[in-house]
Amino acid sequence: MNHVLAGYRVASRGARQDWQDAGLPDGELVSASGCVTTVVTDGWDDWFGDPASAGRAREGRGDLHVLEVGIAARDVEPLLADVREGGWDVAAGSLPARLAGAEPVRATDVLGFELVGYDSGTWHTWTCLGGLVEDVRTATGVRPGRWGLVQDESEARAAADWLTASGLGDPKVFFWVAARLASAG
Repeated sequence: MNHVLAGYRVASRGARQDWQDAGLPDGELVSASGCVTTVVTDGWDDWFGDPASAGRAREGRGDLHVLEVGIAARDVEPLLADVREGGWDVAAGSLPARLAGAEPVRATDVLGFELVGYDSGTWHTWTCLGGLVEDVRTATGVRPGRWGLVQDESEARAAADWLTASGLGDPKVFFWVAARLASAG
């Protein structure tokens, strides 16, 4: 499947917190969401446009990792519509501009797929909204694997589609996507 570059996130990895679903695996969790991990910002924005600037932001911090985030090309237009509806002007640059530019992802060390959605400037993950991991598992059979990510893209897409149709992310997230997370440093 074709994936469009959303950008790069500089984030920590951590263990499951008590408030997160018990269905998450033990050990390090990977997330592009500031809801469950520390995300380093690039001034006013959480997203870096290239791996070099993201790498500079993590210099001297062994607890941080650079993630390349990609969105399936077929999800870009609905995601951009959701972002616009949420108040982020697509013409403002950064993430919306990169998605609209349809630059392909580059990193090949794919870690897995994270179910994410946009809410007024914040990116939520299915693991930060209580009970969604168990709801998804019950409804679709999809469960998080290594690093708390879904390892199979078709399963991740089915889970994101189910979450969107179910409305269970409301009032935080209305449209869910399976974000492709790859190690970029």
